[in-house]
Amino acid sequence: MGKERIAFIGAGVMGASIIKHLLLNGHAVSVYTRTKEKAQPLVALGARWASSPAEAFKDMDIALTMVGYPTDVEEVYFGDNGLFQTAEAGNIMIDMTTSEPTLAKKIFTHAQTLNVEALDAPVSGGDIGAQNGTLSIMVGGNQATFNSVLPVMSHFGANIVYQGEAGAGQHAKMCNQIVIASGMIGVCESLAYGLKAGLDLPTVLQSISSGAAGSWSLSNLAPRMIQEDYAPGFYIKHFVKDMKIALDEAQKMGIMLPGLALAYDMYEKLIEAGYGDNGTQTLIKTYR
Repeated sequence: MGKERIAFIGAGVMGASIIKHLLLNGHAVSVYTRTKEKAQPLVALGARWASSPAEAFKDMDIALTMVGYPTDVEEVYFGDNGLFQTAEAGNIMIDMTTSEPTLAKKIFTHAQTLNVEALDAPVSGGDIGAQNGTLSIMVGGNQATFNSVLPVMSHFGANIVYQGEAGAGQHAKMCNQIVIASGMIGVCESLAYGLKAGLDLPTVLQSISSGAAGSWSLSNLAPRMIQEDYAPGFYIKHFVKDMKIALDEAQKMGIMLPGLALAYDMYEKLIEAGYGDNGTQTLIKTYR
């Protein structure tokens, strides 16, 4: 594929950085966000503002979507001004929202009736991964379609893996979120223990981040916890949404995930306390 024309729906913490990578690599990009002001810096860089997902996708080749919740995904694709209103045969739709596997399959099935291809491609890596173009991307759908858009996703992803049929990308993302959820408890408890023991926490991190305990959360979020920096690389409210999807899917499959359930309850309490728009590292407040 050449320099594809791309419609991007959503310009949040990660979406804005992804759009910048696409523009820097010579793609024509149209952008739709609910709040037009969020798109102004991107318009200044060369993106075209659109007043709806349907308008953004008109006469474009690929639609990339990264919105908040499954209900938002439903509206962006199937709504009166949704992508399916202007989708044309040969187009490709890629949903990078962390959403429900069943919804990914629904989008794929409807797209096939229009001779349009659809992929579910949730990402991991947060704001830092998006800024650096090093996101991990988990993809479900037709493999031939995956192969055709790999050069585009390579502009903002470093670990891009085909997981299987439609919905498989979302299931893989649930595996990712389950690891992060229980791992965040471990990171917080480690720092709480080190603080109580009178240790210098940055020095502790210097030792444990590169050892067997090492993880992305320990390297990237633990320093923010120490600095009491709670700005969102990934919103708590969105993380709770992801955990709820994983718990629901686990229930359907008849498996118990007590670690995930504990993390879900802890983060729910943070939302009740008014921290939903903070970053996931805010969990450390539970231990302070």
